[in-house]
Amino acid sequence: MSVIDSITSQASRLVGDVQGSLKRARLEGERRVLQRQHRSALEALGERTYELVKAGRLEESNLGPELSEVEAKLLEIEAKVVEIESVRSDEESGEAAPEPPEDPSRTAFPMVDSKDSPSDGPGPGWDAAERFFKSS
Repeated sequence: MSVIDSITSQASRLVGDVQGSLKRARLEGERRVLQRQHRSALEALGERTYELVKAGRLEESNLGPELSEVEAKLLEIEAKVVEIESVRSDEESGEAAPEPPEDPSRTAFPMVDSKDSPSDGPGPGWDAAERFFKSS
């Protein structure tokens, strides 16, 4: 086999590999777009269901836990909006920001603080993490 034949063969294999990689990347991108569209459709369905339950046109007995979670998140969002407005008004009035905690890692990772977490369990965020990963 001559050098030119060897180089031609390797180039052909390389072209085939690159084309295969490009096709897989394109298909993976299309799959991700479809997943986002699916999540968007589920979100629209959830919003519509929530509206129907609140309007009394859909029975809520089968959706109790899910509706409770939606209500809780809405309350949390409203509380955050109030907190943001408070901070914004403090900034506008020129009030000084509160002192940062001694150790910023305790704010970022409160579950690590030994006095807040029970010694016999995994920590305060564990239940939420388990619910999240079971629902995924």
